[in-house]
Amino acid sequence: MYYIYFSYVFLLSGLTLLDCFRKKNPKWWAVMVLLAPVTTPYVIFKSKKTAGMILFMVFLASFSMVAGAEFYIWAQEKEKNKYAHLPPITSQVLRLCETLKQTTNDLDAGLVKLENMSKVESSLEKLHQTIAFIKILRITLAQNLDAIDRLVKFTTDYKDYFMKKELHWIYQVREYYTNRLVIRHFQSLETYLDDFNALLTYTAANFSHIAKHKDPASLKNYDEYYLRYRRAVDRHNAFNVQRIEFQNNYVKKYPAIKDYLPGERQTESFLLWE
Repeated sequence: MYYIYFSYVFLLSGLTLLDCFRKKNPKWWAVMVLLAPVTTPYVIFKSKKTAGMILFMVFLASFSMVAGAEFYIWAQEKEKNKYAHLPPITSQVLRLCETLKQTTNDLDAGLVKLENMSKVESSLEKLHQTIAFIKILRITLAQNLDAIDRLVKFTTDYKDYFMKKELHWIYQVREYYTNRLVIRHFQSLETYLDDFNALLTYTAANFSHIAKHKDPASLKNYDEYYLRYRRAVDRHNAFNVQRIEFQNNYVKKYPAIKDYLPGERQTESFLLWE
């Protein structure tokens, strides 16, 4: 850390010293800038009376950039080493929990956006936007499921360690995600996204025929896609009701793990796209 800051201060002090030699100003100004860069405006206005404001603005902008860069580096290092004092196994599982929490929040936000997109009036442009977003959401869901799998495997391998260290809440997170109701909920969500995407893709490809009721074959195929999509919605909502009841009871029993479970938005039923 501070590599950028010290390089900047040495450069600033060197330029000040050079300017002092050129204009026969006191050399201690350079030492003052070296030890306390915030005194640079004093030197600027003393040395550059007419162009002082311009140089001051340049100093202010450059100093702010350096300070911002150093703060960013410091924050990154702090985040990277915040578990350095913990045993490796504990450190690793906490990172896995953080990843799970982040991907769960991303999935929650994505489902909110998809629900809002599903409510708008159909148009070819909106169809393509929703199809593109479902592709992104499926990636988000895959990342969430991968985070779950990695946490489940890790906690299974080191179950005795967590029990010995009395880190029971970590194992409780594992127990939630391995429950059959939760597994069925995620499976039904995957099916819902697949069938919704298939319906929208077919509708977009045959938009004019379906909108103007020109082609009976296209309408028949649309009805088949829609019925499949509707069954996926009903199935997911049914599994979701079971998952909600289980999750509410589980959180009451283990409130410490609430942040690592699906958010409240996932407790609502999906509405049908019309």
